[in-house]
Amino acid sequence: MEALERSDCATTAAPGFAAGTLTGPAADNVPLGARWYVGHTLPRKEVLARTNLQQQGFAAYLPRILTTRRHARRFEVVKTALFPRYIFIRLDLTRDRWRSVNGTIGISHIVSSGDLPCPVPAGIVEELSRLTGDDDVVHFEPELAPGDRVRLTGGPFTGGLGVLEQLDARGRVEILLELLNGTVRLKVARELIEPVR
Repeated sequence: MEALERSDCATTAAPGFAAGTLTGPAADNVPLGARWYVGHTLPRKEVLARTNLQQQGFAAYLPRILTTRRHARRFEVVKTALFPRYIFIRLDLTRDRWRSVNGTIGISHIVSSGDLPCPVPAGIVEELSRLTGDDDVVHFEPELAPGDRVRLTGGPFTGGLGVLEQLDARGRVEILLELLNGTVRLKVARELIEPVR
């Protein structure tokens, strides 16, 4: 999201066109009209921002995931923003009073380049929405599951084969590495293994 905020969106209006007309690469071959944009929220105010945007009549999408946090010596599973401090807002720049979004309680500003908001590339929000379940949580399709055969792609055992035992929330995996006519339990970073097909 930060890269999108710093990028140049190339959405300046040509002379003689409406201020919200999108041209060039930013249009992504999508017809003019409603597009998704990114709103930057105040810290931990994503839900408040979504509620206030919806009360104003804007379509707002806040992708959330389940995370485990420790509070008062207990662990609890809570819904948190997939992109902390960011929310997606559907706007038609030629029809909606989109500048009012900047004054919405919970919103810091719309991610913009110059005077116009930067549109989100086509398909991203739709894909996130497709992965969102009835529980209002994004469920990514796991590419690896316990029991899958894997190959190490880095470290001292590069090329070694094994079986995935478990994945944890910190991005570490535990595998049973086949080594010298036996197996050795090994914990490695998720990035260091790939599935064997």
